[in-house]
Amino acid sequence: MRLHIKGARLIDPGTGTDQLADLWVAGGRIAAVGAPPADFEVQQTLDYAGLCLMPGAIDLAARLREPGQEHRATLDSELKAALAGGITSLVLPPDTDPPLDEPGLVEMLKHRARQIDRVHLFPLGAMTVGLDGKVITEMGALSQAGCVGFAQADRPILDTSVLLRAMQYARSFGFALWLRPIDPWLSKGVAASGAYAARLGLSGVPVQAETIALHTLFELQRATGVRLHLCRLSSAAGVALVRKAKDEGLPVTCDTTIHHAHLTDVDIGYYDTHYRLDPPLRGQRDRDALRAGLADGTIDALCSDHTPVDDDGKQLPFAEAEAGATGLELLLSLAIKWAQEDKVPLTTALARVTSGPAAVLRGASAAMPPIGSLAVGAPADFCVLDPSDYWLVQRDALISQSRHTPFLGMELPGRVKATLMRGRVVWGLPG
Repeated sequence: MRLHIKGARLIDPGTGTDQLADLWVAGGRIAAVGAPPADFEVQQTLDYAGLCLMPGAIDLAARLREPGQEHRATLDSELKAALAGGITSLVLPPDTDPPLDEPGLVEMLKHRARQIDRVHLFPLGAMTVGLDGKVITEMGALSQAGCVGFAQADRPILDTSVLLRAMQYARSFGFALWLRPIDPWLSKGVAASGAYAARLGLSGVPVQAETIALHTLFELQRATGVRLHLCRLSSAAGVALVRKAKDEGLPVTCDTTIHHAHLTDVDIGYYDTHYRLDPPLRGQRDRDALRAGLADGTIDALCSDHTPVDDDGKQLPFAEAEAGATGLELLLSLAIKWAQEDKVPLTTALARVTSGPAAVLRGASAAMPPIGSLAVGAPADFCVLDPSDYWLVQRDALISQSRHTPFLGMELPGRVKATLMRGRVVWGLPG
């Protein structure tokens, strides 16, 4: 299909592009920006005048609950939700049921995704068998099956010698490890330690649960040279440690979630389980430090941390409720909301969901396609967006099978008008 997209404001944070220009697509890839290639015969024209066209968003943390928990969500339902949110690439943690610790499971997941053919899926392989933190998986075989990195999801490794050996293994073969900094003994609470958790009588998770783990990871990284991606930072102290590590030159990247960029522990109110998240929401100083880290690039990416939870998992006392929230359809809007509130340039905010996560993936895998860009030759995966249009977050308006989010009832900026994959309109306006 030879496609002409006209009238749109092209925004590509990776190249610093922000201009009104036409774009030309052939064979599912960008053929030209501005003037058409020679002898280009247009087969379809899409008019997106007055709208922004950007690379499809990339989400570095989205649980789709398949395989194993299809009663909560399925690939079909959640990939539709991703497209509705302008997301064209997803990184999947390995804590499916069973975990992604064997090549056959990874191949089955990727085959299922190809059948649905909606969004690019990049699975993370389990770092240890069964995610039990004892025996390192066959990372080489998992990589050949399609894993872009290796992780433990939310299950920390108790034995530091196992963690060291995993880092040595990964460094030897050029693999990246995606680790959430979490101390196994200090992280057993349900809310951030502090006055508010004490008033509510909720067990606390001190900030040291994150910082102690970060110190350990950086010490082992210095010894091994492995590439690390740190998942879901939640504290001001954590941001400061990552900034120092980057200044030192360690090969490290990191992300935080839309929830931690906007909410604090006091938003829990009277035990509202929509705010039961992991890591827990922290104080305003932590939230402000996360926003500053996103603005200055210390934090490379903003992710949805999409974790579908059913009603049975949320309609419980706060301490017993399951952690998690839906987020695929909210990622872009909450990035724009942060930009508006902190007067951050729109291109900077969009970089944290396009070029930033794309760079993380390129660092993790040399075979990564050039996603997250409007450069000539890149895949024609686009989000067409109206950043000035607002929409109301309502249960019935969400496509995800899970409707639990702390942003219910909030009016958000940035309505996705269309999503294109390989030059095909797969959601929204045909133009």
